[in-house]
Amino acid sequence: MTKKILLLGSGELGKEFVIAAQRKGQYVVACDSYAGAPAMQVADECEVFSMLDGDALEAAVKKHQPDIIVPEIEAIRTERLYEFEKQGIQVVPSAKAVNYTMNRKAIRDLAAKELGLKTAKYFYAKSLEELKEAAKEVGFPCVVKPLMSSSGKGQSLVKSADDLEHAWTYGCEGSRGDIKELIIEEFINFDSEITLLTVTQQHGPTLFCPPIGHVQKSGDYRESFQPAAISPEHLKEAQRMAAKVTEALTGAGIWGVEFFLSNENGVYFSELSPRPHDTGMVTLAGTQNLNEFELHCRAVLGLPIPEITQERMGASAVILSPIASKEAPRYRGEEEVCKETNTYLRLFGKPFTKVNRRMGVVVCYAPNGSDLDALRDKCKAAAAKVEVY
Repeated sequence: MTKKILLLGSGELGKEFVIAAQRKGQYVVACDSYAGAPAMQVADECEVFSMLDGDALEAAVKKHQPDIIVPEIEAIRTERLYEFEKQGIQVVPSAKAVNYTMNRKAIRDLAAKELGLKTAKYFYAKSLEELKEAAKEVGFPCVVKPLMSSSGKGQSLVKSADDLEHAWTYGCEGSRGDIKELIIEEFINFDSEITLLTVTQQHGPTLFCPPIGHVQKSGDYRESFQPAAISPEHLKEAQRMAAKVTEALTGAGIWGVEFFLSNENGVYFSELSPRPHDTGMVTLAGTQNLNEFELHCRAVLGLPIPEITQERMGASAVILSPIASKEAPRYRGEEEVCKETNTYLRLFGKPFTKVNRRMGVVVCYAPNGSDLDALRDKCKAAAAKVEVY
């Protein structure tokens, strides 16, 4: 059952997916806007082009004639995916899902207005003046972010009206694609936030991974841990919301569905990604019987997933670059990480650096029932020992 897969986006998540797919006998063509991207290093073939160029994307599809298209990033001319789907190509999880989730406006309106999920109060702004008016309705503090972005780019916490001009400029600069419109939402005074990895199948029920807790800085993931502490009632509500929104978006694959948890006000839907999630890299520590990339691969190929079980506790912590250079990065401190028990170092193989670019991750594990805070501290300390230069 070998299929040809066109992977759109070849970062660290795509790299792990390629490895999982090849272990199932699949043929993968990895695409990205720059050569030497992580997934390209393990793929069968690769293509370099901007996926915001619809004609270049179509040319790649015509050239390789894939059975399956797997988007891994947001910056894609997503409306072309409908045409590919009509031609009989499987789009993961579906063309509708990718189009909706690439744009915060579409997914937020679907969740809040059509499906009735509880979300933060929000407005849209196409100008600084509209942003100022919306802020009066939402109040301070509030969160401002682009409709299209990734890894928290362009996102800011606005504490007063004096910060709005900077938030507008920063949000527009961080926007991916050609949409210059921001979303402004009330700040939820949450106690924690989780990612609920949700797996929709071609021939089976929707399954949920144990909840993953995470810490973000400037809207970008810094550490994650599994399982996150959550009451049974809140977990059930999060699973209900995740099942509802993924069913509406249609298709098979893994979804990273994010929620805010408030002890006082319950569960708020935040956003979702129709692909493996960066916080889910903690599953590379063997926390589950199948990690998120293996789950995604099975769901995409229509292979059975009998169950998802929590095998042990885990934590992840990122390794960031303090420098920007077009030269290939070098590392030191790897031996310090390798001295630690039950610890894995995963450097992604990115060919150049940017300031605060995620270059690797450390994952640690411990038996179920262990001290999770101690495990998180151990993981963060290990990651801090790796220097990018």
